[in-house]
Amino acid sequence: MRVLIANRGEIARRIIRTARRLGHETVAVYGDPDRTAAHVQEADVRFRLGPASLAESYLSQERLLDAIRHTGAEAVHPGYGFLAENAAFARAVVAAGARWIGPHPEAVERMGSKIEARRIAADAGVPIIPGYDTSQDPGDLAIAAAEIGFPVLVKAAAGGGGKGIRIVRSPDEFAAALAEASAEAERSFGDGAMIVERYVQRPRHVEVQVVGDRHGNVVHLGTRECSVQRRYQKVLEEAPAPNLPDATRDGLHDAAVSLATAMRYDSAGTVEFIVDDTTGDFFFLEMNTRLQVEHPVTEEITGLDIVELMIRSAQDDPLPIDQADVTFSGHAFECRINAENPADGFSPDIGTVDTLQLRYDDDRHVPPTGRFRWDAAVREGDEVTPFYDSMIAKLIVWNDDRPAALHTLRGWLDGLWLEGLVTTGPFHRWLVDQPPVVDGRVTTRFLDETEVPADPAPAAPFAAAAWNDIGCGAESGRPSLFAQLGELRFTPHRPSVPTTVRSVDGVLHDIAPADFPPDALHHCDTAHAHDRRVTIRLDGFPHRFTVPRRSEIWAGEAVSGAAHGDAVSAPFPGTVTEIAVREGQAVSAGDTCVVIEAMKMLHTLTAPVDGTISEITVAVGDQVAGQQVLVTFDTPTSPEEPT
Repeated sequence: MRVLIANRGEIARRIIRTARRLGHETVAVYGDPDRTAAHVQEADVRFRLGPASLAESYLSQERLLDAIRHTGAEAVHPGYGFLAENAAFARAVVAAGARWIGPHPEAVERMGSKIEARRIAADAGVPIIPGYDTSQDPGDLAIAAAEIGFPVLVKAAAGGGGKGIRIVRSPDEFAAALAEASAEAERSFGDGAMIVERYVQRPRHVEVQVVGDRHGNVVHLGTRECSVQRRYQKVLEEAPAPNLPDATRDGLHDAAVSLATAMRYDSAGTVEFIVDDTTGDFFFLEMNTRLQVEHPVTEEITGLDIVELMIRSAQDDPLPIDQADVTFSGHAFECRINAENPADGFSPDIGTVDTLQLRYDDDRHVPPTGRFRWDAAVREGDEVTPFYDSMIAKLIVWNDDRPAALHTLRGWLDGLWLEGLVTTGPFHRWLVDQPPVVDGRVTTRFLDETEVPADPAPAAPFAAAAWNDIGCGAESGRPSLFAQLGELRFTPHRPSVPTTVRSVDGVLHDIAPADFPPDALHHCDTAHAHDRRVTIRLDGFPHRFTVPRRSEIWAGEAVSGAAHGDAVSAPFPGTVTEIAVREGQAVSAGDTCVVIEAMKMLHTLTAPVDGTISEITVAVGDQVAGQQVLVTFDTPTSPEEPT
């Protein structure tokens, strides 16, 4: 069978591996920025969809159907995202004579509407959270929010992936939050319909993996904990979900199977729940009728290949397992490695992967235990562009129990080194040491309530000092005798000129010897003389630096982005989706000026000061570069002070 994968990146590579193992040919599709991507090169057949624009490539049903016809594809696996939960596309694939490797289109359609999904769940006896979906009139929704009681959640009735969701804490915020969430939902899913729900104060996001076939069989594959989130995007996942009362865990399993059975569900899917960490009560959230990003952790604890089960179901094979055959072993974690800068509000980053190093780095110098898996979209030398999602890889580990799995995860994160762009790898290393994560008591509000000490600038003096203190300051780049003596410490080497270190965001920091902290070695995790790298840990966050040779330094002063009080600039590359002001308009500090889209997320840019719009330099649809000025202001001139 020839399988076309209507997706890109790591999930396309993941599906290719299983399809090839089962003896199937694979077809990769691509937009122009992905022409040389790994998934394209690894497939048996390749088909160009179009330019970078999602609407003309990965979201173009017409071009994907062309790909089926031109390549002779006999089946389509949609992966996740894009058109994976588009019932019309599923029907079109079947009409084109290909098999849809996913649930039947009616299930996709019914679960695609959160309003319809809530009704089906209630009919199946699954607990649902108090909410309102009867009317889409903003006034009716506002009245319902007041009756439910603030805080409430407004969320898109269609789609998933954290798009079109806002927490509203007071009536004054409701109208703006509703409009913003609805607009984001319209852009992401073509449907701006919204639901208003009660917001659980200590919510955990726990989900259950289910798999069905076309013979009426449904099994669950256990729970996953997905509570570590940012902007409703999952960051860290694990299986099984820890610290659940037996009654809650059993109830979750039974509810998921009941819903899937009621839907005649016939592929892999995930039933998501909100669990109240205080009471153990759980409520239906949504059902994702597709393969999940975090499916590897379930594979690791069950030994099952979920993609294989999907393919076999699409071929009308019965499930090779029943519920009694599903057993659970050990514990697994997954970190989503994103091209984002935690020190800049997790803004997207782009660039070339100059260095990609995967190794286990344990401070006890013992070999790794358990299992390690790296599902990646990129390889060394690949370019990360602003056109697609910021997730570039997933780091997955397994071990016999949760503490052992956490230790294994720390070792692989310590050894992960990626240069050329900023990623969330160091953030994850900090994250897995945080007490709520260690204890398994995380709620979805954890990252919103926790300051991430990600700014590299305070760590730069420690990096420069440590580099010299361990004797690596010589231009030869070879480790000195001092560096090889390990724990023995002699008088540190102090240079007479500043030492320059480069943080992962590309900024150069010139550190004078007088500014070297005396306890730098106490904060130094690693220093590798041969590749001129230093890792400094401050407040638990690992900051990674390289030490350029003098011949590589073109300017001695640190490079940094300038903030302008009389302009709005793009913080990163993206596409202008909305201009909310006009030239000559008076604005106040905080007013929305421009909205840009980058890596499938909308970002609102606001006026930094009171003033009058002087010039708008862009139009809707324009591609903009990082730091490009979009809007300028005339600001009130303060009266001269007497001299």
